[in-house]
Amino acid sequence: MAEMYYWEAIRRAHDEELANDINVIVMGEDVGVVGGTYKATLGLYQKYGENRVIDTPISENSFCGIGIGASMAGLRPIVEIMSINFALLALDTLINAAAKIRYMSGGRVSCPMVMRTPGGTAHQLAAQHSARLARLFMSTSGLRVVTPRSPLDAYGMLKSAVRCNDPVIFIEHERMYNMREEVPDKEFFRPLEGAEVVRRGTDITLIGYNLSLQLCLEAAKRLEKDGVSAEVIDLRSLKPLDRETIRRSVEKTHRVLVAEEDEASVGVGSEIITTVIEECFFALDAQPMRIHAADVPVPYAENLEKAAIPDADDVYRGALSMLGRA
Repeated sequence: MAEMYYWEAIRRAHDEELANDINVIVMGEDVGVVGGTYKATLGLYQKYGENRVIDTPISENSFCGIGIGASMAGLRPIVEIMSINFALLALDTLINAAAKIRYMSGGRVSCPMVMRTPGGTAHQLAAQHSARLARLFMSTSGLRVVTPRSPLDAYGMLKSAVRCNDPVIFIEHERMYNMREEVPDKEFFRPLEGAEVVRRGTDITLIGYNLSLQLCLEAAKRLEKDGVSAEVIDLRSLKPLDRETIRRSVEKTHRVLVAEEDEASVGVGSEIITTVIEECFFALDAQPMRIHAADVPVPYAENLEKAAIPDADDVYRGALSMLGRA
């Protein structure tokens, strides 16, 4: 076991998959000589050369399209988009090509590509560098969408994503790159499907993903001191969504709170609560609750940014309110 940062775990997964399969390539802005904005490809250009770790122009739609075409021709590209905001420029290739080519070709052509991108609100990066667009990709048939919560998951899920024959949208959170965790030295893989119950409880279900999962865990520890047993679910995979794990948990706890850093409208929380209403409405003892960001562009000013996005206090207070202890 070795303790490593989130970014180190991602870099290790890149390194191992490049070494394992000559068809794996990496491409994106500053992924080569510089080693990536968040160090996720540090040193790989020097190790594998410019034909396998490729610095691209600032043209997301173009290099995503090249990656998709390469995947159809037999390569396995890992395409990094520097910020999920910039993925908006590549939606044509991702949604009209990567997501649909297997279906439109009758299964004769696949698209084994990973699109890695950091998202979420970091520290004062302002509105154009703080997008949370998981819901956009989650609504697109033909894509897988995953978002690891820790270095362990980031390593194992990226390796699985590279070997998957579907296009995978791999979303990281910018405030998690310096998170540290012990990761086994031996190679391992993590599934791209299925939510995970990371804390057992009986009184309320807290559901989150990437950074909001950490808020749920922190809130659960505080609730325990108040005599409240909170079950915490990490969604991990946003598409496909593990509705069965959510249903089983809610039928046990009878209350559900969804935490997300995104705005509420047409979001992940909306989909989860719809699932709960459709599949286990009569198990509920309280109306479901969403903890979410304010419906505003993310401000640059530090105090306003803090006010616009949820934190563990919001999750904690929301849970107490559901239990009638506000």
